[in-house]
Amino acid sequence: MAPPRKLHIKSYGCQMNVYDAQRMVDVLTPEGFVETANVDDADLVILNTCHIREKASEKVYSELGRLRLARDEAAQSGRRMQIAVAGCVAQAEGEEIVRRAPVVDVVVGPQSYHHLPQLLARADAQGRALETEFPVEDKFGFLPQPAPATIRARGISAFVTVQEGCDKFCTFCVVPYTRGAEVSRPVAAILADVERLADNGVREITLIGQNVNAYHGDGPDGRAWTLGRLLQRLAAVPGIVRLRYSTSHPNDVDDDLIAAHRDLPALMPFVHLPVQSGSDRILAAMNRKHSAADYRRVIDRFRAVQPQIAFSSDFIVGFPGETELDFAATLALVTQIGYAGAYSFKYSPRPGTPAAEMPEMVPAAVMDERLERLQQLIDAQQSAFNKAAIGQTVDVLFERAGRKPGQIVGRTAYLQPAHVFPGDFLGPGMSPDALVGQVLPVRIDSLERYSLLGELAATPPQHARPLAATGA
Repeated sequence: MAPPRKLHIKSYGCQMNVYDAQRMVDVLTPEGFVETANVDDADLVILNTCHIREKASEKVYSELGRLRLARDEAAQSGRRMQIAVAGCVAQAEGEEIVRRAPVVDVVVGPQSYHHLPQLLARADAQGRALETEFPVEDKFGFLPQPAPATIRARGISAFVTVQEGCDKFCTFCVVPYTRGAEVSRPVAAILADVERLADNGVREITLIGQNVNAYHGDGPDGRAWTLGRLLQRLAAVPGIVRLRYSTSHPNDVDDDLIAAHRDLPALMPFVHLPVQSGSDRILAAMNRKHSAADYRRVIDRFRAVQPQIAFSSDFIVGFPGETELDFAATLALVTQIGYAGAYSFKYSPRPGTPAAEMPEMVPAAVMDERLERLQQLIDAQQSAFNKAAIGQTVDVLFERAGRKPGQIVGRTAYLQPAHVFPGDFLGPGMSPDALVGQVLPVRIDSLERYSLLGELAATPPQHARPLAATGA
């Protein structure tokens, strides 16, 4: 038998890319590949790219320059290294990558990575392979399922894609051009994925999509199901103790989703709801199709049914034409809402988007100063949110052993890391690993940067065993 070939995937950007990277591994495992964390040992390196962040393309070409040196070193030792570029930069700039980077063997868009084995074979035969068209077939129907051992090795939390693409066409965003129109997977396919994950030890599912709450997949009753209805069904899957979803659009928050937050204990009270700006004038220029008041009303609807809910968001600073008054409206919105955390970025043009052609670009120095003010406000809110946990008893889903002996790490309902030394709470012969996959109350004693430190507030069940040992 031929020895296994080593695969290294470097992913950038969103949760969807993390999920896609795992599925690329699933596609290539039957082809004889095994993962390696060391790029220099790899026979195949895949850059799984994101086009959202600033200077995304430049970062890809810079990384390709480093890979060229690694490829040359591999060749000197008699080993061949192939290089592929996947993801949204590949979709948007495939021809340019082929032209500028001869080191690349395969360029493949995010809707076509199920064709990786064929593309690698084509590159062997023809020297290069490029596929950035949107295929007619649904890639999910062609993706092999991960082996049970692979699922267990990935941990007790998993992403499941339920929806891809976006029909909103915000003027700053390339997603409609790189991921295509909104498409939702059938309920039965999602349910089968979640049941398989749960059967192999996964306890927390995050449903993901570019516009996840626009979900409208075909249900078993022949009707289109909403995200809220899908969550209702998935909450009944044995073994699943926590449900999340990301990323949402304010305009797609419907009554079913609000009801799910009212009715489902498994649905975590933490929602990522991007707003981008607090200025109605800038929101209109962004083509967001909602006002700041509309956004606040959506927040109020969530809070009316779930008083414990918390929010994170996305903000763009320095969008073309943004004035100090517009920016002040963003600060006012953040102050009014109160976030548990948020992501904020300076505006950077994306080729092919309408905003890239807009005049009145904000000077870089002004953007820097505004971003600093916004991040100071967000950091203060996040710090206050975390400090409020001190002295409280909160539920923690334990994920893995900690870095220190006898320590175990988990996350709260709000994704805050929690570090615990279970100590005397463990029964004879039990190790902290026995708590992995369990949700247990933890009394929070202190805060270390963004992590909570505490002690178990209840004794774990004496029959608890590590999930790997049960095969659950």
